[in-house]
Amino acid sequence: MTLCVLDSSIALCWVLPNEEPGPSDRLLADIIGQGAVAPALWLMEVANVLLMSERRGRITVAERIQALSLLKNLPVQIEPATATRLWDRTVELAAAHRLTVYDATYLETALRLALPLATRDRALERAARDCGVVVLGA
Repeated sequence: MTLCVLDSSIALCWVLPNEEPGPSDRLLADIIGQGAVAPALWLMEVANVLLMSERRGRITVAERIQALSLLKNLPVQIEPATATRLWDRTVELAAAHRLTVYDATYLETALRLALPLATRDRALERAARDCGVVVLGA
């Protein structure tokens, strides 16, 4: 069973210092138990934010490596069909809800798979709710 589509904003709050955990800590335990799905973009976003956090002195090299290891070992299935929807459905969602194409990728995945969306991004949360998607971790 898959719990939800996992957005990078939730995953990063688990590994970056000084982030408000809120309900996302409980969500982490649920994902460990039930698994999640994410578009391939999730891998790049998470890795990039951690690398930029290291470059800006927010975290150390060791903390980046530890964070990537933790996230890599989560039961997150990478959804392969995301790219086939990019040029049409994803861009349409981005335009309709004033989202970036990156954020619309998570929304499109949640809609297509009929799963809740785990996000802390307010614009993405609003768009998901407008589309009838259940939002976790907000």
